[in-house]
Amino acid sequence: MTKNKKVLEYVESVEKLCNPDNVVWIDGSEELYNKLTEEALATGELIKLNDELLPGCYLHRTAVNDVARVEGRTFICSREQVNAGPTNNWWNPSEAYEKLNSILKDAYKGRTMYVIPFSMGPVGSPLAKIGIEITDSIYVVLNMKIMTRVGQNVLDALGDSNDFVRGTHAKCNIDENDRYICHFPEDNTIISVNSGYGGNVLLGKKCFALRIASFQGRNEGWMAEHMLILGIEKPDGKIYYMGAAFPSACGKTNLAMLIPPEGYKKAGYKVWCVGDDIAWIKPGKDGRLYAINPENGFFGVAPGTSMKSNPNALQATKKNTIFTNVVLNKENNTVWWEGMDKNPPENAVDWKGNDWNGKTSDVKGAQPNSRFTAPAVNCPCISSEFESTTGVPMSAFIFGGRRAKTTPLVYQARDWNHGVFVGSIMSSETTAAATGATGVLRRDPMAMLPFCGYHMGDYFGHWIEMGSKIPSDKQPKFFNVNWFRQDENGNFVWPGFGDNMRVLDWMVKRIEGTVDAKETAIGYVPYAKDINLDGCDCSLETLESILEVDNAAWAKEAEGIKEFYTKFGDKLPKELAKECDALIKRTK
Repeated sequence: MTKNKKVLEYVESVEKLCNPDNVVWIDGSEELYNKLTEEALATGELIKLNDELLPGCYLHRTAVNDVARVEGRTFICSREQVNAGPTNNWWNPSEAYEKLNSILKDAYKGRTMYVIPFSMGPVGSPLAKIGIEITDSIYVVLNMKIMTRVGQNVLDALGDSNDFVRGTHAKCNIDENDRYICHFPEDNTIISVNSGYGGNVLLGKKCFALRIASFQGRNEGWMAEHMLILGIEKPDGKIYYMGAAFPSACGKTNLAMLIPPEGYKKAGYKVWCVGDDIAWIKPGKDGRLYAINPENGFFGVAPGTSMKSNPNALQATKKNTIFTNVVLNKENNTVWWEGMDKNPPENAVDWKGNDWNGKTSDVKGAQPNSRFTAPAVNCPCISSEFESTTGVPMSAFIFGGRRAKTTPLVYQARDWNHGVFVGSIMSSETTAAATGATGVLRRDPMAMLPFCGYHMGDYFGHWIEMGSKIPSDKQPKFFNVNWFRQDENGNFVWPGFGDNMRVLDWMVKRIEGTVDAKETAIGYVPYAKDINLDGCDCSLETLESILEVDNAAWAKEAEGIKEFYTKFGDKLPKELAKECDALIKRTK
């Protein structure tokens, strides 16, 4: 399939170490995928679902000890520990390679080794990057087919170049005590062993697209961000593209596939999804920033996804989708999960493979982190720019978190550096369900805390540097949102979901310069009258209450930010320290 010497050397080195019985190169042909699918069905690795109701769809179950990303077993193996920074687990590369090679030795014996050439981003795009993942899992091959662009054309695009990421995965014994997900940024290398769960083994996802790519981006003058990309189309046909970063459980996928309220739809507004999770952002020839979604599919959390919460996401799963760790409904050979509807199947099999009656069982049928891997083209609101090789021009960056008080519904940063400051202080309060204690504040800068491939202080510095290269009139605006303000009884005040369109609409007006805003200690806050509440279950008075900025609360917040910043030592950009001091000053 290729004459690229570096690719062949890499493949041969893994073959020699792991000692497979067979080697299969994934050429992207349907014939090969069909053959591998039949093999996975024969071994029970996949279960075929109802082809009338869910054409081309399959169910997979992971080991019970292997159901989520394992941050405690995830390492950045930079040559110097300081370059991994205080927010990553560091491992000396020579020690890591020695340990991993000992685990990989003969790991493919009795198995087939699959070589997957894949492109993150449209093949041939100047914003795309190429990887080779080697694995012993058909599940990985079939998921990578959905999540990335795979095949001969990827190798053709690579040519003789050495600019590709080397990813090695081995299921081994799925031993959680010997499970490692290791990144070697300086070597363009990822090694994952003893896991079969997508987040740890689909190496194009967080491993490459964020941890390795963030390091590459810093060196090459671009950014890899944990951001959705959406387009707001106005009735006049003008589209504004926005990137948005949120920690988990903050409605990221729902926003990426937002359905506007009825009044907006009738007026001719539309929302287009370019991506639900990751954005690669580079300066264009005109000085603006352009973004692509490097992925080709959605690796979504199933529980909670419904026709009410996110109809577009649910529609995307209706064909050619792989479901992982959900309920199998034996009545019609389809799938179900908590939150899909209020009618759990009675004659079913839970995610562990046990008989399950949803009407009487007090245990969950689907694993809480169960997933669907669905092609992006299935999404009813997928953007016509999804395959664009040049990317979409960015008009705004949105940051957000889950805060019961303090943070208003929305505010705008003063300028680029202030926007970076706003992203760097992103935070969410934990819920009792997650931790056993409510209101514990966790900071997750730009939602990148688990995904930054190098020192986060340097990462902040890269954001500042990128801003200095973009003319001020071409820079995206920065906003912060908080859909989760609560009243004194703990009820959410803002309706959220489709009504978030009203806030995005205000942002568009700010980008266009057609509405004014109130200057506060934290930035520019809307006048309530400028947010369209027609048909919204929220009064003007209520809206005003969640747009208030409490200076005393923010003075306290600023002290917490200052303490958080000490973590980054002398690598914290002076610009951010200055922004923090300015906030303290303004709150007084």
